[in-house]
Amino acid sequence: MFYPSSLTNEQALQKLRHFCGYQERCHFEVREKLYKLGVKKSEQDALIATLIEENYLNEERFAIAFASGKFRINEWGRIKIKHELRQRQVSDYCINKALKQIPAAEYKLLLLKLAKEKYNSLKKETGIMRKKKTMDFLAGRGFEGELVMGVLAEPAFNDRS
Repeated sequence: MFYPSSLTNEQALQKLRHFCGYQERCHFEVREKLYKLGVKKSEQDALIATLIEENYLNEERFAIAFASGKFRINEWGRIKIKHELRQRQVSDYCINKALKQIPAAEYKLLLLKLAKEKYNSLKKETGIMRKKKTMDFLAGRGFEGELVMGVLAEPAFNDRS
């Protein structure tokens, strides 16, 4: 939806406060919203600065919330989370800080759970194909190759069929 550029800065700011108030946002999403609202580029920086001052917009907080949600709810790995944050033009500092918030033990447990579920769902495949399809699935979810290989080397994934 594209709004006419007849919005005053105060009206645009009110819409942005609501936009940022019900969900964490990154600067990129706010800039897109400003574009859709028809706000001139010359006025966008001032509006974003105001949102930051009022604590409606905090990219570090966004990155941590995003990473946590994608890990716990969507069951994504670090690679996919990092890629998505980069797509939203989040700084490397914020991305690294967010990824450090994911507990290593929980990460390994999730990887193991997903690997077992996928592997067990491929009963009609041969051992090598089961492992390959499981690896491809986990790579698509954004898990690191060396961790996936380590999990799939465990005895639970060695069927003698």
